[in-house]
Amino acid sequence: MTRFMDVHHGMQGITAEQLQQGHDATAAVEAEEGVHFEHAWADPESGTVYCLSEGPSPEAVRRAHERGGGPRPDEIHAVPLMV
Repeated sequence: MTRFMDVHHGMQGITAEQLQQGHDATAAVEAEEGVHFEHAWADPESGTVYCLSEGPSPEAVRRAHERGGGPRPDEIHAVPLMV
């Protein structure tokens, strides 16, 4: 499995509660896509949200977000190295 960092833009004003709700909704369908969402971070001022996941492909990550009812990621980056 590969780790991915996906990025969502245009989410100005997002609250901690909204971030948690989005994370929970996506997590509810993650197993069906073979993806595990590990963490999510947000900057309400810039409207940027980051999600760290592990899965088989960027497409699986995108589908999990969409099926969970969340916004489609604007970017998905593989993160093969971590320290």
